[in-house]
Amino acid sequence: MKIIDPHLHLFDLTQGDYHWLKPDNPPFWSDKLRINKTFTEKDLALQPLLTLAGFVHIEAGFDNNQPWREVNNLEQICKKPFRAIAAIDFTLSSQQFNESLNRLTALASFIGVRHILDEQALSLLSNQQVLANFNTFNELANHRNETLVFEAQLPLTEHAPANALCEVISDNTNIAFIINHAGFPPENIETIEWQRWQSNLLKLSGYPHVAIKCSGWEMINRDYQQDWLTQNLVLIFNSFGKDRMMLASNFPLCLFSHYNYQAYWQSMITNEFVQALSAQEKSALCYDNALRWYAINC
Repeated sequence: MKIIDPHLHLFDLTQGDYHWLKPDNPPFWSDKLRINKTFTEKDLALQPLLTLAGFVHIEAGFDNNQPWREVNNLEQICKKPFRAIAAIDFTLSSQQFNESLNRLTALASFIGVRHILDEQALSLLSNQQVLANFNTFNELANHRNETLVFEAQLPLTEHAPANALCEVISDNTNIAFIINHAGFPPENIETIEWQRWQSNLLKLSGYPHVAIKCSGWEMINRDYQQDWLTQNLVLIFNSFGKDRMMLASNFPLCLFSHYNYQAYWQSMITNEFVQALSAQEKSALCYDNALRWYAINC
């Protein structure tokens, strides 16, 4: 079975900054030391019956002031087909934002950007400079006659940020908006937060240029249960369908819950939801959709 992993991070501690990985800086996870080291393509090892055909690298704080350095570093060392999502600050002045985009678009693997929204989502998505930069990014995609990606990372448990995101999505139809980490489904499905998460997923699924990646479960609970995972995957599939849903790893953060990369993917493909899919649906979620949404040359 071929896999394109559409959400992972490689770390090169000899070249990059990774301010967030240092023990004195947030996030203050008790197990952060486990991932505070260099991870390369060699760590993405899968055993026979599973084959990693390519991947999408998501910015990891290599150098947020010069984000093209991370992409350039990856292009020098990676052998497998991949695409790169670069860091960019949407609060930059229009001139600085354009300059950064110009440096990034010169790199062959570049396909899109991420500004982590998280708890600042509402204020960021209401900021006039941020909205102007979205418009610039949208126009760039139109000019290049290709879809560029914005990685939308925020919890979908509140309506106001989700509604603000919907407005940005509606105004920028040349950008593919891809929801990270399934919008962080709450740990307890018997709560109003889980109902709001479900409601906001349905809103976002109404836009054809929005897709969703399913990963980051360990960020909600290091010991998440398969039954909880199954219920979330079923709901996401029913909302987005087989062509706009992708399974992903969030490597190396998935190591908070699994022994290695193989163990994570083994747990995913043996999940009750995935086992019930047709061969075509499994291929869509594990390979075809990532190939198409990120325009990977495999």
